[in-house]
Amino acid sequence: MSRTFKTLAVALLVAFFSLVPARSAARASKDKPNIIFILADDLGYGELGSYGQQKIKTPNLDRMAREGLRFTRFYAGSTVCAPSRSVLMTGRHTGHTTVRGNAGREDRTPQTLRAEDVTIAEMIKSVGYKTALIGKWGLGMPGDEGHPNRQGFDYFYGYLSQVHAHNHFPDHLWRNGEKVPLRNQIVPMAVDGAGYATNAVQFAGDLLADEVIRFIDRSKNDRFFLYYCPVVPHANNERKRALGNGMEVPDFGPYANEPWEDALKGHAAMISRLDADVGRLFRHLRMLDLHENTLVIFTSDNGPHKEGGQDPDFFDPNGPKNGFKRDFTDGGICVPFIAHWPGKIQPGTSPHVGYFGDIMATFADLTGAEAPKKIDSISIAPTLLNGGKGSVLASRLFKSKQAQRQHSHLYWEFHEGGFSQAILLDGRWKGIRLKRLDAPIQLYDLQADPGETRNVALENPVILRQVAFLMHTERTDSSLWPIKEAPEPGARRSRQ
Repeated sequence: MSRTFKTLAVALLVAFFSLVPARSAARASKDKPNIIFILADDLGYGELGSYGQQKIKTPNLDRMAREGLRFTRFYAGSTVCAPSRSVLMTGRHTGHTTVRGNAGREDRTPQTLRAEDVTIAEMIKSVGYKTALIGKWGLGMPGDEGHPNRQGFDYFYGYLSQVHAHNHFPDHLWRNGEKVPLRNQIVPMAVDGAGYATNAVQFAGDLLADEVIRFIDRSKNDRFFLYYCPVVPHANNERKRALGNGMEVPDFGPYANEPWEDALKGHAAMISRLDADVGRLFRHLRMLDLHENTLVIFTSDNGPHKEGGQDPDFFDPNGPKNGFKRDFTDGGICVPFIAHWPGKIQPGTSPHVGYFGDIMATFADLTGAEAPKKIDSISIAPTLLNGGKGSVLASRLFKSKQAQRQHSHLYWEFHEGGFSQAILLDGRWKGIRLKRLDAPIQLYDLQADPGETRNVALENPVILRQVAFLMHTERTDSSLWPIKEAPEPGARRSRQ
């Protein structure tokens, strides 16, 4: 073989092998999805047709459920808004995350993420994703370290304060650090722009949905993570106090002629409008040819509310579950959870037990990002990609090479009206202790009694001891959220 031929052959081989990694990298990059995470506000487990709803129309979300994976046992981070979102953002449960409750209007310090908190947005941004939050935040205000632009979001449009977000016709929204005035005229009844609109011309839900479309248009040539947080069907408590009906909506839509109270019509119309916005989002993804490489997840921050002036049982919003928002029975924390990614996620139903904290590890798997070390998070990528049995796609492109791991237990705590805790053990046993550390632990066998109607603590002393041990060990003390027990029943309260 001539020297010239050998030189040419070597050059060709070098060129060939130098291209292989580049092609593999390009293929892997292509298969990493855009991610849209949609978080409804106070939407109950049973308020979508795909979860058994009979009266409220949700055809777009029902289609998403038919084409995607519908989870039947997925849990929120908490039973109220702010801590649930903190768990989602940080991958740490309420015994470890920074924000462990709704702090109220007087001092928002305990309801503010810290600079040292690592959010999902920061993690995904580190691997080249554009990041945006559109909707309700609730974990930081202008100028402080919890502001979304300081927590990994390149772009923000919506509500900063959750009190402000109670108003569906606000007089302003925020774009990054700028206050954007709206044409609505507000009767103020609380701080942060809370009140109700007398000149209601700009419905925030429509503005947020429009902004979602604009962000997708701007980002269609990039990898993006969109955290979309509508504020429906949360009630406006200020309007309820003034007018007796806290359900604000531009019109009653398909429910206008129903023989229902206006508050019920408004609640149903809110959910159907959200459903229409989700349908619009999917149509836009298909129009831009982004739908096959976009993972869309839909869920809710906690169980259904009893606010707004309507009969809370009329729509059976918790379905087969027992309880509402602020409860630790499944009605308060088990939420609808639907994942859609054509060609990657096969249609079906999953009984896998997961919770909001798992989103951190999952998105790390799917994007190639490095998850923070101290998190309470198990990736559900194997379940998403191949029904929990592992996946060739996951093995080739992502870190998820094993079959689906399971939680031995899940933990929640709640700092409202005292100090309450809950443990879900082995996906079967639910232990709940309410208001005080010395309160007896209620125990429910979700396998035999999914409605949590029968306390079986006395019959299961070994399980009860395990639950009590976990309630003691699965948390760290927080100066922001010290344990404040409710007074003992019958105790005389100080007048000081």
